[in-house]
Amino acid sequence: MAQARLMDGTALARRIVEDTAQRAADLTARTGTTPCLATFLVGADPASVTYVRMKQNRSRKAGIASRHVELPAATTTEELVNTLQELSADPAVHGILLQHPMGAHIDERAAFEAIAPEKDVDGVTFASFATMSFGLPGFVSCTPGGIMRLLDAYDVDPSGKRAVVVGRSAILGKPAGMLLLARDATVTYCHSRTTDLSAVVREADIVVAAVGRPQLIKGQDIKPGAVVIDAGYNPGNIGDVDFDSAVERASLITPVPGGVGPMTIATLLEQTVDAAGRQLGA
Repeated sequence: MAQARLMDGTALARRIVEDTAQRAADLTARTGTTPCLATFLVGADPASVTYVRMKQNRSRKAGIASRHVELPAATTTEELVNTLQELSADPAVHGILLQHPMGAHIDERAAFEAIAPEKDVDGVTFASFATMSFGLPGFVSCTPGGIMRLLDAYDVDPSGKRAVVVGRSAILGKPAGMLLLARDATVTYCHSRTTDLSAVVREADIVVAAVGRPQLIKGQDIKPGAVVIDAGYNPGNIGDVDFDSAVERASLITPVPGGVGPMTIATLLEQTVDAAGRQLGA
């Protein structure tokens, strides 16, 4: 069997961002208002600082104004919620991104729920999960949304396929499974208590690895011809899939980096312009 074809998230994301930039420019010309994304960072975790800076730079290149709020690590949940609510009420801000993870003392769910649903362009609130699960207008979680765009770009139709999602986080694993279910895949969720994970994964036509454990999924676990989406990102640019062995069995596979990551940011920017358009009535 030939090696798997790489799913190039970088190239697809570039096309999405170019289209988003044109839409942002058109919206700004029509309304006189530039779409604005507010980014929140609590503390100074180096990886989070780098990631937020990357998002700000990409925003500017896409014609989206960026407002950054940086709070000290000792910020309380109440203080964070109050600041998020203020930004949610500000008509000049169209989208809000709260960078996570946050300190253990922060009630992350309470913080997410302080974001107005119409500005939840990262798709992290209860409201966004509900609308996404029911196929109603709203915002998808950015990484799962980017995964679905990748599948579409490579003509992978989930309908009737067996999809295994390894991971059950509220902003990645769970929504990824719901989006696949909405496209008529038969979805199995796996997690830390799954018995014989390898046997379950071997049944999958589509594997989404989203558990945050480096090289957990081995090539021998991959059904020949399966589509492998590696949404893991671990130190050293290592995914949740052992790429070198999996590429010998899959038909399509995402690299790390350059697969899912760029699609996450592209989806965030696209949804920010969508949010601005809805809020401006344009």
